[in-house]
Amino acid sequence: MYANDRASQHLGITLDDHGPGWAQCSMTVTDIMANGHEITHGGYIFLFADTTFAMACNYPGSVTVASGGDITFLKPTRVGDELVAYGREVVRQGRSGIYDVEVKRGDETIAVYRGRSRTLPAPKPDTAP
Repeated sequence: MYANDRASQHLGITLDDHGPGWAQCSMTVTDIMANGHEITHGGYIFLFADTTFAMACNYPGSVTVASGGDITFLKPTRVGDELVAYGREVVRQGRSGIYDVEVKRGDETIAVYRGRSRTLPAPKPDTAP
């Protein structure tokens, strides 16, 4: 999935490691991500956490999308900061799942994201005559 994620790649988000139900991504804050207060715009932090969530919830052979997500910003970040996000599955029931992502700068947690996922049904085989 990451190979086709042009938005994340364009912003320099890398998929460092992953497995079923978890993922680790990293991103360096660039000057285009700074808002008028010279701190990272929250939308970029959300996108970074959401990308990590997407990598954690997409199991091989399935297509899983977000049904919702929210974030709590704990500390500001600035241009040049190196961020790492750790995403993990909290629970998966049927086609629904809940995932937590912790965004860190070094040892500091700067944001916490909770994502809700929904796995799409498998396509039905073509039954046309």
